[in-house]
Amino acid sequence: MRGSRSSTLPLPADKGVPRTSRGDWATARQILPYLWEYKARVTAALACLVAAKLANVGVPLVMKEIVDGLDRDVALLAVPLALLAGYGLLRLSTTAFTELREFLFAKVTQRAVRKIALQVFRHLHGLSLRFHLARQTGGLTRDVERGQRGISTLIQYALFSILPTLVEIALVCGILVARYDWTFVAIAVTALACYIAFTVAVTEWRTQFRRTMNELDSRANTRAIDSLLNYETVKYFGNEAWEAQRYDESLQRWEKAAVRSQTSLSALNIGQSAIIAIAVTLIMWRATVGVVDGTMTIGDLVLVNAFMIQLYIPLNFLGVLYREIKQALADMERLFGLLEEHAEIRDRPGAPPLALAGGEVRFERVDFAYEANRRILRDVSFAIPAGRTVAVVGPSGSGKSTLARLLYRFYDATGGRITIDGQDVREVTQASVRAAIGIVPQDTVLFNDTIEYNIAYGRPGATHDEIVAAARLAQIHDFVSRLPEGYATPVGERGLKLSGGEKQRVAIARAILKRPTILIFDEATSALDSRSEKAIQAELRAIAREHTTLTIAHRLSTIVDADEILVLEHGRIVERGTHLALLAAGGTYARMWRLQQDEALRTRAALAARGEEG
Repeated sequence: MRGSRSSTLPLPADKGVPRTSRGDWATARQILPYLWEYKARVTAALACLVAAKLANVGVPLVMKEIVDGLDRDVALLAVPLALLAGYGLLRLSTTAFTELREFLFAKVTQRAVRKIALQVFRHLHGLSLRFHLARQTGGLTRDVERGQRGISTLIQYALFSILPTLVEIALVCGILVARYDWTFVAIAVTALACYIAFTVAVTEWRTQFRRTMNELDSRANTRAIDSLLNYETVKYFGNEAWEAQRYDESLQRWEKAAVRSQTSLSALNIGQSAIIAIAVTLIMWRATVGVVDGTMTIGDLVLVNAFMIQLYIPLNFLGVLYREIKQALADMERLFGLLEEHAEIRDRPGAPPLALAGGEVRFERVDFAYEANRRILRDVSFAIPAGRTVAVVGPSGSGKSTLARLLYRFYDATGGRITIDGQDVREVTQASVRAAIGIVPQDTVLFNDTIEYNIAYGRPGATHDEIVAAARLAQIHDFVSRLPEGYATPVGERGLKLSGGEKQRVAIARAILKRPTILIFDEATSALDSRSEKAIQAELRAIAREHTTLTIAHRLSTIVDADEILVLEHGRIVERGTHLALLAAGGTYARMWRLQQDEALRTRAALAARGEEG
C-alpha cells in the first residue's frame, strides 16, 4: 500500500534556524537613523502627541468644574456654558491632534519600512553564491516579511502608544499630587510598578514561544515552497503522502507552540486585569471616604474616577503594546541579522571599473576549493585571446563549471589570478566584470513572466525589434510567432511551461541581447535535440567569432571548431590542443570522442530499426 510505503521513508531532522545575539535595544536602535532623516516631521508629530495628551487630561478637570458648578434646583439653567464649550473643544482637540500626529508621521513610517526592505533586498543580491546555495527560500521570505511588519509595529507602538501613555500617566500623577492626598498617588504608582514588573516578567518568559513559532512557521513555509517547486519530482515518485506528512509534522510543532503562546497570554491578561481592578477599587474607596468626610466634592470624585478610567484604558493597553513590541523585536531580529550576513565577495575600496580593450581572458596558476577539504582546481593556466574560442571538456566534477563561476566572480580564486585584458578581476568592480560577460547556463531558470520579458532581461530597455533580432539568432523566433500570445506568452514558474530546449534558446537570446564582450556557453545546447542543435550551432559559431568565448561542453561534436580545447580531469588540465591534434595524440580526448561516436552510431541504428518496424 502507498500509505504504508510513505511512512517508512525517513523524515529528515529539522535544523534550527540560527538566531542572532543582538539585544532588543540594539535591534530597535538600527531604525533610528531612518527616522531622523525626517526630524522636522518627527518633532512636529511629537508636539502634536503632547498637545493631544494635555487636551485629554484637561477633559476631567473641566468636567469637575461643571459638576461642582451645578445647582441642584435649576441644573439645566445653571450649567456654565463656557465650561461646556471648553469641554467640547478639548474633546475635539484630543482627536484633532492625534490625527494630525498620524498624518505627519505616516510618511516617516512607510519610508523607513521601504528603505530597510530595499536595503535588505539589495544586500541579499550582494551576498555570495555560497549563501544562496545554502539558503531556504521559503523561510527567508517569511523572515523578511515578518521583519518589515515588525518595523512598522515598533514605530507605531513605541512612539505613538507607549510614549503617549507614559506622558498621560505622568500628567495624571502630577495632578493627583498637587490636588489630593498622597495616598492617591501611592496607590496609582504602586499599581503601575506592579503592573509593569508583572508584564515585563511574563512577556520575557512568553517571548521564547514567539521565537519558536517564528522558526516553525518559517520551516513549514520552506517545506511547502520546496515541495511545490519540485512538483514534478513529487509526482514522479508518488510521494504526495510523504510530502503532506513532512509538512504536517512542521504544522503540528507550530500548533503546539501557538497553543502554549495563547495559554500564557491568557494568564498574562488575567494577572494584568487583577492588578488594575485592585488599584481602581482602592482609589475609588479613598475618594468616596473623602466625599463622606467633606474633604472632597462630588466633582473631585468624578475627576478621580475619570482619571482612573483614563489611566486604566492606556495602562491595560500598555501590556498589549509591550507584548506587541517584544514580538516585533523578535521578528526584526532575523531581518537585521540578514543585513549582518557577511558578503564573501566585495569590491575593494576605490576599485575602478574594468577597462575593456578586446576581452582577452587569462587564468594564471589558479587554485580553488569550495571547502578546505574539497579542492576543485589545481594550478590551472590558459588564455583565451580576444575574439577566440576555448572549449573545456572533461568528466562531471572535474571543475569545468567552476571556471565560469570564478570568471564571473561568484567566488574568488584561492590561489593564482584571473585577468581580463591584463586586469585582475579582484581589483576591479564586480558590476563591470559581469557587464562584460554574457552566459548561457546549463540549467536555465526563467522568471515567471512573458517570453519577451525574459529575453529583454539581458538588456532592460531594449526595443521589441532588438528582442526579435536576438530571438532570430537563437532560433526561437519562429516558435514564438506560432504561439497564440506570441512574445507575450507567460513562461510559468521557473519557465516550466517551456521545454528544456525552448528555455535554453530563450537563454541564448538573452545572452545575445546583452551584447557582451565575453561569452560563456555552459552546455548551451545540452537540452536541444540533434536537429535543433545543428540548426543553432552555425549561429553560435557566428556569434562566437565576434566575442571572446569560453565553451563548456559535454558533447564533443559541438566544439570541434574551437581554437583550443582543454581537457580537465580532477581539476587539472591534462591535455590541450585543437580537435585534430587531440585526436592524433590518442589520449583522454580521443577516447572520449570514440565513446561518443560509438554511442551516436548505436542511437542512429536504434532509430533506424524502430523506423523499419513501424
